[in-house]
Amino acid sequence: MSITSWPEAERPRERLIAHGASALSDSELLAIFLRVGVKGKSAVDLARDLLSEFGSLHALFAAPVNHLTSIHGMGTAKYVQLQAVLEMARRAMNEEMKAADALSNPRAVRDYLRITLSRLPHEVFVAVFLTAQNRVIQVEELFRGTLTQTSVYPREIVKRALAHNAASVILAHNHPSGEATPSQADRALTKTLAEALSVVDIRVLDHFIVAPGASLSFAEQGLWSA
Repeated sequence: MSITSWPEAERPRERLIAHGASALSDSELLAIFLRVGVKGKSAVDLARDLLSEFGSLHALFAAPVNHLTSIHGMGTAKYVQLQAVLEMARRAMNEEMKAADALSNPRAVRDYLRITLSRLPHEVFVAVFLTAQNRVIQVEELFRGTLTQTSVYPREIVKRALAHNAASVILAHNHPSGEATPSQADRALTKTLAEALSVVDIRVLDHFIVAPGASLSFAEQGLWSA
């Protein structure tokens, strides 16, 4: 049965208008994006099939083009649209993060880092450079490694911080195949970088670890204090 034949109060679009996007399930939100289903399946049915196939929205967004387009009802155009939606969300979060004090609005920083780093299949190390008023100057990917290890050089981070005339830095890296739990190496690295940056009077405010479906803030967990 097509969605248009459903009672109006049960249709995803009407429910979104009446109650807001947060009231909808993952499959309902995805169905709105899909717009139409395939023969014998509504858009909601197709959305449920996709979530069953990939396991989560996160995995769906990260799916390679050949996997996604192999599913009946999904073509290259849908893949392109999905990536465009994700990139627009990332850019909107970037704008929100740059518009506010990073300490008074840590959610914006966390959300931006999660949407930027959580889908990557390889490990990267990122620095968020801030002004004295804790406004974001720039976000830079500084190092890229394998799934399990990234070589991070304090001298390069100090050089980039000085180039941006930053007063402080928020560090971040991802755990592509694990949990957002800091290792002893992560803790030691944070201390090493903070000591190197303190020589030029630049503070490390926080260190975020991002994993698929989760993130952790050193500051919030009491693992770091600026």
